[in-house]
Amino acid sequence: MIRSFTYTNAFKLESGIVLPQLEIAYFSAGTINAEQTNVIWICHALTANADVSDWWNGIVGKGKVFDPDQHFIVCANILGSCYGTTGPLSVNPETGAPYFHTFPAVTTRDMARAHNLLRQHLGIRRINTAIGGSLGGQQAMEFAIEQPELIENLILIATNASHSPWGIAFNESQRLAIEADTTWKDNHPEAGLKGLKAARSLALLSYRHYDAYNITQKELDIDKTDEYKASSYQAYQGDKLVKRFNAFSYWALSKAMDSHNVGRNRESIQNALSQIKSRTLTIGISSDLLFPPVEQKFLAEHIPGANYIEIDSFFGHDGFLIEWEQLKTIINDFAAVTSN
Repeated sequence: MIRSFTYTNAFKLESGIVLPQLEIAYFSAGTINAEQTNVIWICHALTANADVSDWWNGIVGKGKVFDPDQHFIVCANILGSCYGTTGPLSVNPETGAPYFHTFPAVTTRDMARAHNLLRQHLGIRRINTAIGGSLGGQQAMEFAIEQPELIENLILIATNASHSPWGIAFNESQRLAIEADTTWKDNHPEAGLKGLKAARSLALLSYRHYDAYNITQKELDIDKTDEYKASSYQAYQGDKLVKRFNAFSYWALSKAMDSHNVGRNRESIQNALSQIKSRTLTIGISSDLLFPPVEQKFLAEHIPGANYIEIDSFFGHDGFLIEWEQLKTIINDFAAVTSN
């Protein structure tokens, strides 16, 4: 069920800018036990929402890895998104109008601090497992560093300690596509949507892999000279996102991902990772172009006691949303060791 929590005090961002108040939409399912040993905190990725059953139903649900009959499951919509948490289309209480382009820059650390406010509101004193992939993994990592005594087990999938120049370049290319839309300058919820469609098409190239396109979009008609499957697929994916998202949130969240660096104001990345006390598993995807396995191996090398496992997939970065069977086995094995 999706609920909403309103934090009525000022929320200071890492930049120093203050949001007058904070609205957080969140999903919860199941019942927390008296010992609070069954809390699962899931951090979602870039354009997902708090309802994990919507985008990770191979992992969350009755009889699944995270089962509401056994676990108390929480997933908070991230700061800057458009699914119920304060973001660019929210009304600024100080002006009475939506933020639009004036929405302040947020970071993954800001997102983790917002998660902690919700955690306190829910009365959660301990989290059995925090898990996230991609931008979700970046948040979970910050959460574990900010609250080292809180999270017992940490699962980081297809993510990194600091966003790479390669990843930032992909995000900047997407923002250039949004900027090229002549409507982007407008203060309107539908501003920049044509640019957003192009941005999503660019992003998809980093989410998938050469082999995946060769398998799923290959043409059987050798005489075709236009209207290729791959072309229509890119347009379809762009249109699909435009129907459920907005360019302002996409812009803000891509900037937040660029900002991710756990070492900022903590001496170094290695020093920051060494502060994680959670029992940690990092998971890489063999064909991931955006967050290549070397980044998850780095995490495993610098988080005390962490282990690394690799998923073999031709789906690229999107493998963390698709390879449910492999993930189920890996997570269940990790949990089995935890319970012994």
